[in-house]
Amino acid sequence: MTDQSLRAGLRELARGARKLHKAMRDVETQYFCSVGGVLEHLQLVTNHPHFAWLLKLSGLMAELDERLDGEEAVEADGAAQFRTAFEELVGPRSPPDEAFRRRSLALLHDAPEVAMAHGVLRQALGKLPQVE
Repeated sequence: MTDQSLRAGLRELARGARKLHKAMRDVETQYFCSVGGVLEHLQLVTNHPHFAWLLKLSGLMAELDERLDGEEAVEADGAAQFRTAFEELVGPRSPPDEAFRRRSLALLHDAPEVAMAHGVLRQALGKLPQVE
């Protein structure tokens, strides 16, 4: 795979991750309570313990965005490492963080929008090379 095709795959992964993160955040917000304005919601999502489990996904998304913003060529092994990291978080690989997996699976079963976003992410992951 070329740098260009790997970048395209990682950009698709980034879009899928953002959709999943938003869907999970929105459902968790509904479960938590009604919030006021946008700033109050941002404060809740970034600072309240109820949303802390989502920070794993947020951090991985930030790493991916940094990599895509860089000038360095994307290599197959680098793209494969992102695939592995996301698969450890959302499946099917064994999770290093059981708490995240439990919460995300509950939302996956409870909310169709999370299930759809999860499917989009899984499709993007399937297009990336795997760690050998």
